[in-house]
Amino acid sequence: MATFYSEEASNKRNSLAMALVVVVVLALFGYLIGYVVGAGSGNEVAFGVGALMIAIAIGIAGGLGSYYSGDKLVLSSSHAQAVSAAQAPMLYDVVGEMAIAAGIPMPKVYIIDDPSPNAFATGRDPAHASIAVTSGLLSRLNREELQGVLGHEMSHIRNYDIRFTLIVGVMVGSIALLAQIFLRYTFWFGGGRRNNSSGGGLGVILLVVGLVMAVLAPIFAMLVQMAVSRQREYLADASSVELTRNPVGLENALAKISLDPTPLKVANGATQHLYIVNPLKKLGGGASLFATHPPIADRINRLRALSNQSPLDATELSQLQGRA
Repeated sequence: MATFYSEEASNKRNSLAMALVVVVVLALFGYLIGYVVGAGSGNEVAFGVGALMIAIAIGIAGGLGSYYSGDKLVLSSSHAQAVSAAQAPMLYDVVGEMAIAAGIPMPKVYIIDDPSPNAFATGRDPAHASIAVTSGLLSRLNREELQGVLGHEMSHIRNYDIRFTLIVGVMVGSIALLAQIFLRYTFWFGGGRRNNSSGGGLGVILLVVGLVMAVLAPIFAMLVQMAVSRQREYLADASSVELTRNPVGLENALAKISLDPTPLKVANGATQHLYIVNPLKKLGGGASLFATHPPIADRINRLRALSNQSPLDATELSQLQGRA
C-alpha cells in the first residue's frame, strides 16, 4: 500500500508540469497567430508579442473567472440542488465522516435528480468545496459503497484536484478559442499582409504552420488534460482507501456505477471528467487517448490488490468491457 500511495507526490509534480506546458502552448500559439497576422509588415515580432500578451490575458481572465465562479457554473449546468442534513441524513452523515477523516471542512452537499448513479466534487479549495451525488447513486449504493465514493470525492478536494481541474479546463478552452479565432481570420481575411512582395514566401510558410497549430493545439491541450485526469483518478481511488480503510466498498461501487446502463442526462463533454465514472462512456475495455478516466477494470484490480484479492476473472472482465 505504501508504494501505491507514493504516487501522490509524483502525480502532483507531473500535474503542475503539465499545467505549465499548457501555459507555454497558449503563449506560443498566441505569438504565432500575431506573427502570421503581421507577416510582411515589418512588425511581425511586435504583432506576435501583442498577440502573446492577449492570449495570456485570455487565459488569466478565464482562470480567474473559473477560480471564483466555475464551481457555481458546473453545479448549475448539472441541475444540482443544495440539500440539508434533514433532507438527506445518511448522505450528510457519510460526507461528515469522510471530511473528518480527510481533515478538511465539511463541503456543501448537493443532489442531482437523475436515476443514473454518479458523483463529482468541485470548488477552488477545501474551504470552498461542494460534493454532488445523483439520486440514483443514493438509491443503488449501500453505506459502505457510498463511503468509498465520497472518500474518492473528498480526496479530490483534499488533494486540490478540484482547483486544478477548473483552471486547466479553462486554459484548454482558451487554446481552442484561439484556434477558432485564427482559423476564422485566415478564412475571411486571407492572412492579412502575408501576400505582400516583402514577405509573401515567409507569410505562406507561417500560415501553413499556423493552420497546423490551429488544428493540433486544441487536440494536444485536451490530451494533456485527459492524461492528468486519469492520473488523478488513480490517486483519488488510493486516497479513498486511505480514508475508509476499506477498498471493497469503492470496488463494489465502481462496478455498480459502471454496469448501470442509465444515461446521465445532465452530463456533457465539458463536465464528464469531473464524475467518478465517465457518464458519457461508462464502460469500455481500453483507455483511448481522449479518455477522461482509466479503464474501470484497471481501477478495480488496483483496489483488489490492496486487499490481496485476485484480479477480475474472465466473466467479470467481460461484463465491464462488454458495454460501451
